[in-house]
Amino acid sequence: MVSPKAFETIVLDLLHSMGYGTSREDVRRAGGSGDGGIDGIISLDRLGLGKVYVQAKRWQGPVGRPEVQSFYGALAGQRATKGVFITTSAFTSQAVDFANSVERIVLVDGNRLANLMIEHEVGVTLRPVKVPKLDSDYFEE
Repeated sequence: MVSPKAFETIVLDLLHSMGYGTSREDVRRAGGSGDGGIDGIISLDRLGLGKVYVQAKRWQGPVGRPEVQSFYGALAGQRATKGVFITTSAFTSQAVDFANSVERIVLVDGNRLANLMIEHEVGVTLRPVKVPKLDSDYFEE
């Protein structure tokens, strides 16, 4: 398993691969002790006028409403209008309900994270696989 710092970097790499930030330099890690609940900041334009704030949790158990609410508070402290909360686990229904009620937080659970990493080839390499198919015409007389 990767460290929390490495996981934050993976999440930011994924978001950049998905088209967030005009360059990789526009996607920066802000996590660490005293990060105020913000693990990454993505500038959506060259001047940094539009920003997305990121929380990345490498957890085994489900993420509940208190954690999402805390992230919402961190966003308010930054006067942010966009936040992405990504976890390796799942979100409780209460966490999902809260995120849906505030309209500024997008939740990404472990399954969606894995699918996005595959789709955008972050940490994985896609390669073609040859699957043999019988050519029945060849065997007809």
